[in-house]
Amino acid sequence: MAVPGSKPVELHAHAMDNLRYIRGTMERAGSFTAVPGLGGVLMGSSALVAAWLATSLARTGHWMTVWTVECMLGVVIGTTAAAMKARRMNSPLLNGPGRKFIAVFSPAIFAGVVLTLVFHEAALSWFLPGIWLLLYGTAVLSAGWGSVRAVPLMGLCFMIIGTVALAMPDLPGDVLLAAGFGGLHIVFGTVIAVKHGG
Repeated sequence: MAVPGSKPVELHAHAMDNLRYIRGTMERAGSFTAVPGLGGVLMGSSALVAAWLATSLARTGHWMTVWTVECMLGVVIGTTAAAMKARRMNSPLLNGPGRKFIAVFSPAIFAGVVLTLVFHEAALSWFLPGIWLLLYGTAVLSAGWGSVRAVPLMGLCFMIIGTVALAMPDLPGDVLLAAGFGGLHIVFGTVIAVKHGG
Protein backbone atom coordinates (compact mmCIF):
# COMPACT_ATOMS: atom_id res chain seq x y z
CA MET A 1 0.00 0.00 0.00
CA ALA A 2 1.44 3.37 -1.02
CA VAL A 3 2.14 5.98 1.63
CA PRO A 4 1.12 9.52 0.61
CA GLY A 5 4.18 11.73 0.22
CA SER A 6 4.63 15.46 0.62
CA LYS A 7 4.22 16.32 -3.07
CA PRO A 8 0.51 17.30 -2.91
CA VAL A 9 1.25 19.75 -0.10
CA GLU A 10 4.21 21.21 -1.99
CA LEU A 11 2.14 21.47 -5.17
CA HIS A 12 -0.64 23.25 -3.28
CA ALA A 13 1.81 25.69 -1.67
CA HIS A 14 3.44 26.33 -5.04
CA ALA A 15 0.05 26.96 -6.66
CA MET A 16 -0.89 29.43 -3.90
CA ASP A 17 2.41 31.28 -4.38
CA ASN A 18 1.70 31.49 -8.11
CA LEU A 19 -1.81 32.81 -7.48
CA ARG A 20 -0.49 35.47 -5.07
CA TYR A 21 2.11 36.51 -7.65
CA ILE A 22 -0.49 36.70 -10.44
CA ARG A 23 -2.91 38.65 -8.25
CA GLY A 24 -0.17 41.13 -7.22
CA THR A 25 0.91 41.59 -10.84
CA MET A 26 -2.67 42.23 -11.97
CA GLU A 27 -3.20 44.77 -9.17
CA ARG A 28 -0.02 46.63 -10.08
CA ALA A 29 -0.89 46.61 -13.78
CA GLY A 30 -4.55 47.56 -13.31
CA SER A 31 -5.96 51.01 -13.93
CA PHE A 32 -7.09 53.44 -11.25
CA THR A 33 -10.80 53.81 -11.92
CA ALA A 34 -11.81 55.67 -8.74
CA VAL A 35 -11.06 59.13 -10.19
CA PRO A 36 -14.18 61.02 -9.08
CA GLY A 37 -15.98 62.91 -11.84
CA LEU A 38 -18.65 64.37 -9.58
CA GLY A 39 -15.96 65.19 -7.04
CA GLY A 40 -14.10 67.06 -9.77
CA VAL A 41 -17.21 69.11 -10.54
CA LEU A 42 -17.58 69.99 -6.85
CA MET A 43 -13.86 70.85 -6.60
CA GLY A 44 -14.19 73.08 -9.65
CA SER A 45 -17.25 74.82 -8.28
CA SER A 46 -15.55 75.57 -4.97
CA ALA A 47 -12.48 76.86 -6.86
CA LEU A 48 -14.65 79.32 -8.79
CA VAL A 49 -16.00 80.65 -5.48
CA ALA A 50 -12.45 80.83 -4.09
CA ALA A 51 -11.23 82.76 -7.14
CA TRP A 52 -14.03 85.29 -6.69
CA LEU A 53 -13.31 85.62 -2.95
CA ALA A 54 -9.55 85.86 -3.48
CA THR A 55 -9.99 88.65 -6.02
CA SER A 56 -12.37 90.49 -3.70
CA LEU A 57 -10.05 90.13 -0.69
CA ALA A 58 -6.72 90.64 -2.48
CA ARG A 59 -6.17 94.09 -0.97
CA THR A 60 -6.92 92.89 2.58
CA GLY A 61 -4.01 90.45 2.64
CA HIS A 62 -6.24 87.35 2.77
CA TRP A 63 -5.49 86.10 -0.75
CA MET A 64 -3.22 83.29 0.45
CA THR A 65 -5.67 82.31 3.19
CA VAL A 66 -8.50 81.91 0.68
CA TRP A 67 -6.45 79.65 -1.59
CA THR A 68 -5.05 77.64 1.35
CA VAL A 69 -8.56 76.92 2.59
CA GLU A 70 -9.62 76.06 -0.97
CA CYS A 71 -6.71 73.63 -1.27
CA MET A 72 -7.71 71.84 1.94
CA LEU A 73 -11.35 71.79 0.87
CA GLY A 74 -10.35 70.34 -2.51
CA VAL A 75 -8.37 67.56 -0.82
CA VAL A 76 -11.35 66.68 1.38
CA ILE A 77 -13.80 66.72 -1.55
CA GLY A 78 -11.49 64.73 -3.85
CA THR A 79 -10.56 62.09 -1.26
CA THR A 80 -14.16 61.63 -0.09
CA ALA A 81 -15.49 61.39 -3.64
CA ALA A 82 -12.76 58.91 -4.67
CA ALA A 83 -13.46 56.74 -1.61
CA MET A 84 -17.20 56.75 -2.35
CA LYS A 85 -16.64 55.85 -6.01
CA ALA A 86 -14.20 53.08 -5.07
CA ARG A 87 -16.71 51.63 -2.58
CA ARG A 88 -19.49 51.79 -5.19
CA MET A 89 -17.25 49.92 -7.67
CA ASN A 90 -16.17 47.35 -5.04
CA SER A 91 -12.54 48.35 -5.57
CA PRO A 92 -10.50 49.31 -2.49
CA LEU A 93 -9.13 52.85 -2.83
CA LEU A 94 -5.69 51.82 -1.61
CA ASN A 95 -5.25 48.71 -3.75
CA GLY A 96 -2.36 48.40 -6.23
CA PRO A 97 -3.51 51.02 -8.79
CA GLY A 98 -4.74 53.38 -6.06
CA ARG A 99 -1.44 53.20 -4.18
CA LYS A 100 0.45 53.75 -7.42
CA PHE A 101 -1.72 56.78 -8.27
CA ILE A 102 -1.03 58.36 -4.87
CA ALA A 103 2.69 57.54 -5.00
CA VAL A 104 3.08 59.20 -8.42
CA PHE A 105 0.76 62.13 -7.61
CA SER A 106 2.34 63.12 -4.27
CA PRO A 107 5.91 64.27 -5.16
CA ALA A 108 4.80 67.14 -7.42
CA ILE A 109 2.26 68.23 -4.81
CA PHE A 110 4.96 68.18 -2.12
CA ALA A 111 7.17 70.30 -4.39
CA GLY A 112 4.27 72.73 -4.77
CA VAL A 113 3.93 73.08 -1.00
CA VAL A 114 7.66 73.75 -0.59
CA LEU A 115 7.73 76.30 -3.43
CA THR A 116 4.62 78.00 -2.03
CA LEU A 117 6.32 78.55 1.31
CA VAL A 118 9.52 79.80 -0.33
CA PHE A 119 7.86 82.18 -2.80
CA HIS A 120 5.37 83.49 -0.24
CA GLU A 121 8.18 84.23 2.24
CA ALA A 122 10.12 86.02 -0.51
CA ALA A 123 7.04 88.16 -1.30
CA LEU A 124 6.86 86.68 -4.81
CA SER A 125 3.30 85.39 -4.53
CA TRP A 126 2.49 86.49 -8.07
CA PHE A 127 4.44 83.38 -9.22
CA LEU A 128 2.19 81.04 -7.22
CA PRO A 129 -0.78 80.65 -9.62
CA GLY A 130 1.56 79.42 -12.36
CA ILE A 131 3.48 77.15 -9.98
CA TRP A 132 0.29 75.63 -8.56
CA LEU A 133 -1.26 75.02 -11.96
CA LEU A 134 1.93 73.62 -13.49
CA LEU A 135 2.77 71.26 -10.60
CA TYR A 136 -0.82 70.10 -10.11
CA GLY A 137 -0.98 69.39 -13.83
CA THR A 138 2.30 67.49 -13.63
CA ALA A 139 0.94 65.40 -10.75
CA VAL A 140 -2.33 64.63 -12.56
CA LEU A 141 -0.63 63.89 -15.88
CA SER A 142 1.95 61.57 -14.31
CA ALA A 143 -0.48 59.71 -12.06
CA GLY A 144 -3.23 59.71 -14.67
CA TRP A 145 -1.45 57.34 -17.10
CA GLY A 146 -2.93 54.49 -15.07
CA SER A 147 -6.46 55.88 -15.32
CA VAL A 148 -9.01 56.83 -17.95
CA ARG A 149 -7.73 58.94 -20.87
CA ALA A 150 -9.47 62.12 -19.66
CA VAL A 151 -7.27 62.29 -16.54
CA PRO A 152 -3.84 62.72 -18.19
CA LEU A 153 -5.42 65.05 -20.76
CA MET A 154 -6.72 67.21 -17.92
CA GLY A 155 -3.23 67.23 -16.40
CA LEU A 156 -1.76 68.41 -19.69
CA CYS A 157 -4.30 71.25 -19.87
CA PHE A 158 -3.36 72.32 -16.32
CA MET A 159 0.31 72.33 -17.35
CA ILE A 160 -0.45 74.53 -20.35
CA ILE A 161 -2.36 77.09 -18.26
CA GLY A 162 0.40 77.03 -15.63
CA THR A 163 3.05 77.65 -18.28
CA VAL A 164 1.04 80.56 -19.69
CA ALA A 165 0.68 81.99 -16.16
CA LEU A 166 4.45 81.85 -15.59
CA ALA A 167 5.32 83.15 -19.06
CA MET A 168 2.85 86.05 -18.85
CA PRO A 169 2.87 87.27 -15.24
CA ASP A 170 0.75 90.30 -16.12
CA LEU A 171 -2.30 88.08 -16.65
CA PRO A 172 -4.60 88.05 -13.60
CA GLY A 173 -3.64 85.01 -11.48
CA ASP A 174 -7.12 84.47 -10.04
CA VAL A 175 -8.62 84.31 -13.54
CA LEU A 176 -6.10 81.63 -14.53
CA LEU A 177 -6.71 79.73 -11.26
CA ALA A 178 -10.44 79.92 -11.93
CA ALA A 179 -9.91 78.62 -15.47
CA GLY A 180 -7.73 75.76 -14.25
CA PHE A 181 -8.97 74.62 -10.85
CA GLY A 182 -12.49 75.76 -11.64
CA GLY A 183 -13.14 75.28 -15.36
CA LEU A 184 -10.93 72.26 -16.08
CA HIS A 185 -12.20 70.36 -13.03
CA ILE A 186 -15.80 71.02 -14.03
CA VAL A 187 -15.33 70.11 -17.71
CA PHE A 188 -13.24 66.97 -17.19
CA GLY A 189 -15.19 66.01 -14.06
CA THR A 190 -18.39 66.06 -16.12
CA VAL A 191 -16.77 63.90 -18.83
CA ILE A 192 -15.56 61.37 -16.24
CA ALA A 193 -18.91 61.36 -14.45
CA VAL A 194 -20.88 60.75 -17.67
CA LYS A 195 -18.53 58.29 -19.40
CA HIS A 196 -16.81 56.54 -16.51
CA GLY A 197 -19.33 55.96 -13.76
CA GLY A 198 -19.52 59.06 -11.62
